[in-house]
Amino acid sequence: MQVSCPAGTEEQIRRFYGGTLGWAELPKPPVLAARGGRWFRVPGVGGPDGELHVGVEADFRPARKAHPAFVVDVDAVAEALTRAGHPVRWADPAEIPGRRRFHTVDAVGNRLEFLADTPLPL
Repeated sequence: MQVSCPAGTEEQIRRFYGGTLGWAELPKPPVLAARGGRWFRVPGVGGPDGELHVGVEADFRPARKAHPAFVVDVDAVAEALTRAGHPVRWADPAEIPGRRRFHTVDAVGNRLEFLADTPLPL
């Protein structure tokens, strides 16, 4: 998965994904590191770990509609985001019956979705 950020915001990105969410930062190969951005390991819940790549984009505009979705312990992630002052907007349960989920934005305004690791009984 990849989202973008404007040049000069890598430290904000590191604090959000690495600090607030607690995701481990991954080293980028030297050729790619020269382009800026950050990579993070996304802890797998009920499956393998994933990666999120945050790339620098010169004409950056935050993603508002298109967004990555992460399967997580939604209560723990919502609490961490709230504690750090980030918005947590719970989705209408009727949209995806049996799945608790919410949306937030990262440090540069990209939309993100977090879904419960286990579905609720219907």
